[in-house]
Amino acid sequence: MRFASMVERIEDPAGFEKLRDEWDELLEESASNCLFLTWEWLHTWWRHLGEGRQLSLIAVRCEGRLIAVAPLTVRPRRVTGLVPFRVLEFLGTGSVGSDYLDLIIRRGREREAIRALVEHLADGKLMLELAQVNRHSCLAAGLATQLMLRGWRRSRATTDICPFIRLSGHSWQSYLATLGAEHRYNFGRRLRNLTKRFDVRFERVAWEEQRRTTLSALFALHDVRWRERGGSTAFCTPGLRSFHEEVSRLALQRGWLRLFVLRVDGKPAAALYGFAYGRTFYFYQAGFDPCYTKQSVGLVTLGLAIQNAIEEGVDEFDLLHGDEQYKLHWAREARELERVELYPPRVRGLLYEGAVELGRAARRLARRVLPNAIVKKIETGGPIDLWKWRTAA
Repeated sequence: MRFASMVERIEDPAGFEKLRDEWDELLEESASNCLFLTWEWLHTWWRHLGEGRQLSLIAVRCEGRLIAVAPLTVRPRRVTGLVPFRVLEFLGTGSVGSDYLDLIIRRGREREAIRALVEHLADGKLMLELAQVNRHSCLAAGLATQLMLRGWRRSRATTDICPFIRLSGHSWQSYLATLGAEHRYNFGRRLRNLTKRFDVRFERVAWEEQRRTTLSALFALHDVRWRERGGSTAFCTPGLRSFHEEVSRLALQRGWLRLFVLRVDGKPAAALYGFAYGRTFYFYQAGFDPCYTKQSVGLVTLGLAIQNAIEEGVDEFDLLHGDEQYKLHWAREARELERVELYPPRVRGLLYEGAVELGRAARRLARRVLPNAIVKKIETGGPIDLWKWRTAA
């Protein structure tokens, strides 16, 4: 005997708060289980980076038991990306850098949960923009397919790659043997030279006071590292910094935080920020003092973090999105991320689709003719002092 699924839309923060225990249990039983879908990550994102969005979680229950959550939010009507209408998107979207966003569905209940979600969403008037999903393995693909059968149109675009390292079965030495000879030699030489010239300590954060001071050091090292390159968006706003203050504190409590500092003669020379969740190490961000560029402290710190992950018994070291060359020295495989856009049937969907394409064309043009600072303001919806820009030009 089968029971009908019940669908509830949760739009208030108190309802989100109450889901915490059920959310964690559901995620552990889902094929999409990853750090960036934990209640801790997404609730903290909502608190610090929601930026005027409207909460729009969709919970599916069967006989009172939670079997699925679509972690959605409504992006407000604004000129971000030059598309002035509201959009349904995943919680965690945006500059914080959440990867592998997806639906959360209990294993074995995927078909009925997606059917219930489609029934709830099919007559909606908002487009769905689902970013940072795993191109070849995501539950959101089933939702997209079923909505297309209801007359919705889909657009897909590969947006990034996530290099990763399979560590299962490896010792540190056997993993090093898989690397290119030049990179393996370079790491060993840099580490030897560093330890010969300086007192070197590689420390992992283990308690709260240490977390606060090391995270502050990471912010400072990252900022100084990128200042000469035009700056970085990783920790550039008070909201982003407060997000990482809270999420790193929660992660330390849960045993997930992997925050390291490389001290050279007692001084922080490099820091690396990551998480060990399940059997995966997620490398999130790093920073180093440019005074130690010749000593390659960034290279050494990442290598020592990988060694630490192997010693912990981690199965995979995920370097997350970005095709930077330093990642490709360590990793031999990568996953593709994509953005999936779903447009509702009839005229409204056509208007949305046309507006999105027009906005992207405008951004491409802006990148060719406007200063980078102006383009960033357009893309983030920030205020632009056109008179100041015009007179400066």
